[in-house]
Amino acid sequence: MDEESESIVLGTLLAISGGLMDAYSYILRGQVFANAQTGNILFLGIYLCSGQWREVIHYLFPVAGFTAGIFISELMHLSRLHPVHWKQTILLAEAFLLLLVPFIPLDLFANSLTSFVCGMQVQTFRKLRGHPFATTMCIGNLRSGTVSLVNWLCHREDHHLRAAGAYYYVIFCFVIGAVIGNALAPVMGLFTIAGCTVLLMVSWVILHFQHRKSQRTLDELDQF
Repeated sequence: MDEESESIVLGTLLAISGGLMDAYSYILRGQVFANAQTGNILFLGIYLCSGQWREVIHYLFPVAGFTAGIFISELMHLSRLHPVHWKQTILLAEAFLLLLVPFIPLDLFANSLTSFVCGMQVQTFRKLRGHPFATTMCIGNLRSGTVSLVNWLCHREDHHLRAAGAYYYVIFCFVIGAVIGNALAPVMGLFTIAGCTVLLMVSWVILHFQHRKSQRTLDELDQF
């Protein structure tokens, strides 16, 4: 499998995981979005105006968790760790934290932890085929995909069409994740989130072999 194919497979797995996390938190954990913080902030503002403080906290904590996830991920990035190693560490941390979520009885804390994981993921994995993208939300991908499509219609340059296809494909994978989450919820209940752990561990394996392959290439170059 070449590097571009690995990137596509990794993007597929992470986007499905992102959709599944959002479906889980919304369906099973009090109609809060693990990823779509715009929705959470909207409800936060509505309940803030009406003085419903319990609901304010209900939506404030996931936003804070998502922000903390971005913060931690960027700290690790700036610590100058190997570009593959630190991403592998993030994936392992995500997988482990999501294993804890079903055992947290309070939705407030379960959603905060899930959003923390989403924040780490969106900050860590930001490119597909060289294009900026997000695995835990769709609005940016929808905008970028549509802009690429318009550019292709105007200029007929193939790279714009490929970019549009990549963005729409990621959105499709996110929707698949939501469908899977909705299908598993009645059967697995709070343990539906374990599906994300499986997807993240497969992603870790892909990154692991990607690192080994790049290291092998460097070793071969050193011999000359």
